[in-house]
Amino acid sequence: MTRLPFSPAALQRLLAFAGLVVLMVVFSIASDNFLQTDNLVSILQATAVNGVLAIACTLVIVSGGIDLSVGCLMTFCAVVTGVVLTNWGMPLPLGILAAIACGAACGGLSGWLVAQLRVPPFIATLGMMMLLKGLALVISGSKPIYFLDTPGFEAIAQDSLLANVLPALPIPNSVLILFAVAIVASWLLSQTLFGRYAFALGSNEEAARLSGLQVKRWKVAVYAVGGAICGIAGLLIASRLNSAQPALGQGYELDAIAAVVIGGTSLVGGRGSVLGTLIGAFIMSVLANGLRILNVTQEWQTAVTGVIIVLAVYVDILRRGKD
Repeated sequence: MTRLPFSPAALQRLLAFAGLVVLMVVFSIASDNFLQTDNLVSILQATAVNGVLAIACTLVIVSGGIDLSVGCLMTFCAVVTGVVLTNWGMPLPLGILAAIACGAACGGLSGWLVAQLRVPPFIATLGMMMLLKGLALVISGSKPIYFLDTPGFEAIAQDSLLANVLPALPIPNSVLILFAVAIVASWLLSQTLFGRYAFALGSNEEAARLSGLQVKRWKVAVYAVGGAICGIAGLLIASRLNSAQPALGQGYELDAIAAVVIGGTSLVGGRGSVLGTLIGAFIMSVLANGLRILNVTQEWQTAVTGVIIVLAVYVDILRRGKD
């Protein structure tokens, strides 16, 4: 039997990248507006937020868990930032720190519920999602918080440090932040004990426990790091909108999880990569943008997303069956 020169996981990432290229070609042929600079920048900005959330989901899913609260956690962190910067008048660095710390604390709490109280991840993070959604509305008074008097906040996501280098395609700072988060997360998964233990938890938690791994502590750590990354996503979306919208967030978790699965991360844990997740995030953004340009209704866009998720999971099942 001839062995492939690369692993099934690498093959899925390659196929996902090929799918991304095909989508770009199809939509560029179908509409002259697709390759317009403004539209490409819009795709990049949308991918930045969804991509950061998807990276957070990747860490959790690799460890054998799931986090349905990432969208509402992103919104809650944005609202907390709004309170710190606008209502309290604190300097910008403290607002950024508040978002990341808030995300880490909420993520750690989800991990504690899963590890210490043995609440199933699906239920624990579903409950956290509803809690954070309600708290965001309560703290903000159910009204948007605007950052009109916070100099420099809008520049976090919307300005372009590379505008002079690539004037034809001014890549927003939010995309640079996405790549920076991806590099750090990839390093964590591939070069540190954190990543090694995360994969061990997802591959065989009982074996990891018997080998002396402090399972509860590392589960909390994985969820906390994922939560901190959600805090970064909250900063990006608040900066992009120049406001914290407390009703925003629910539904983002579906696109994030879809990007993770499309990128080749197994939903049962123990296998995945940040690179694959990035490719999946770009596929989701390109697909949504292309369908919108072609005037496909939101209902059908949602239906297409559902079909893609099912197909991606089925491919993962087939791949695991061949391993």
